Amino acid sequence: MKIVFMGTPDFSVPILNALAKAYNVVGVVTQPDKPKGRKKTLTPSPVKIAAESLGIKVLQPRKIKQHEEAILALNPDVIVTAAYGQIIGDKLLNVPTYGSVNVHASLLPKLRGGAPIQRAIERGHKETGVTIMIMGKGMDTGPILSKRSVELTPYETAESLFARLSLLGRDLLLQTLPSYFEGTLRPTPQNDGEATYAYAIKRHEEKLDFSKEALHLDRKIRAFYPEPNTYFDTPAGRLKVIEAFVRPKDFKAEPGTLLGFDKTGLVIATKKDALVLKTVQPTGKKPMDAFAFMNGVGRKWFKEGQKVL
Repeated sequence: MKIVFMGTPDFSVPILNALAKAYNVVGVVTQPDKPKGRKKTLTPSPVKIAAESLGIKVLQPRKIKQHEEAILALNPDVIVTAAYGQIIGDKLLNVPTYGSVNVHASLLPKLRGGAPIQRAIERGHKETGVTIMIMGKGMDTGPILSKRSVELTPYETAESLFARLSLLGRDLLLQTLPSYFEGTLRPTPQNDGEATYAYAIKRHEEKLDFSKEALHLDRKIRAFYPEPNTYFDTPAGRLKVIEAFVRPKDFKAEPGTLLGFDKTGLVIATKKDALVLKTVQPTGKKPMDAFAFMNGVGRKWFKEGQKVL
């Protein structure tokens, strides 16, 4: 069984490694190297690094449609995708004998789209999971081969959930493929009426709005960690919020008011309850404990009883 694998981030790496052990992965398609850091050094994707260590041919098309023939020239029996990052056309979806199988990080039809892990946390879902599906024309609309759920913890971040769902997707895929190849597993159509959507994160969403409830802000901070992170602007500069928690509190203060700070963090009023900023990152600095920040440069940024923005 010849497989072409398509994926890009860390989420995809355990899946690629497992496929390479169980099947003949004849090629890997991933996103082009991207500039990173202050020096804008071209950096390969985690999947490219993994593929090269396995000795597998790597293709990095900027637009996949322009490289369809090169991919099909590998004569794959099936294409397997996991967080690749580009829309795949009908030619690639349908030419392989077993089509294209996708590992999607949600319980479809819920959370179709490019940011299912982040949106599950941000929206306060109690559970999510992974779905193995056959890809079709629509966005994550194809029939389902299998799925498995996990509960979210109250402290779940995108980083921790990515790691859990990556391993879950790896294991479920390896359990699902043999039955699919044998023809004993019948795909189940999705119920479009139950569909919800998890669109990619927009830049404006990263900014915290203290007129929202603390619980809402806490979920967003955890959902956007480790990237793109959340922030708010102050007269002294931009402050990223890396880690925070909710402190139930009745107070008479406008949202955004600094209520005080202690060893637990920087306490800020919101629409309901207080948000305690535990770890922050001033522009140009490394992440730091909020108490240490307030005992240093933060004293010039904020004063107790004033609005922070």
